[in-house]
Amino acid sequence: METVRQVLERKGTAVWSVGPDATVLDALKVMAEHDVGAVLVMEGDRVLGIFSERDYARKVVLKGLVSKDVKVTQLMTPNPYTVSPSNTVEEVMNLMTENRFRHLPVMEDGRLVGLVSIGDMVKSMVMQQERTIRHLSSYISGDLAAN
Repeated sequence: METVRQVLERKGTAVWSVGPDATVLDALKVMAEHDVGAVLVMEGDRVLGIFSERDYARKVVLKGLVSKDVKVTQLMTPNPYTVSPSNTVEEVMNLMTENRFRHLPVMEDGRLVGLVSIGDMVKSMVMQQERTIRHLSSYISGDLAAN
């Protein structure tokens, strides 16, 4: 099974963030500019929380708040769960499914090294299944007998 480290090696380690004084509108602009569904709220190198499209829809729009007037720290999910690069995709997928997360920061030795999404996990699992199918097809057709 693939690890989070392998997922990050393939997708990259870029993480988009805003500071604690940013407004919801600031966070939305960063998300739109980079076509991502969540940003981390960071103070220096410390992860304070995570703010997602879901937070926006449920905590701003439905409550009639104004994005330019609300600080992201008021609506973020504070102290988010994190995973390590050594976690398997299966472990992370289970954590995300059980807790209804779509994004998780990746921490190693107390520092942020990336961010993974449910989409990253699904893509990894699909790639693994495709490799297994190719391997089994080769085996059945006898292509592996020569190896």
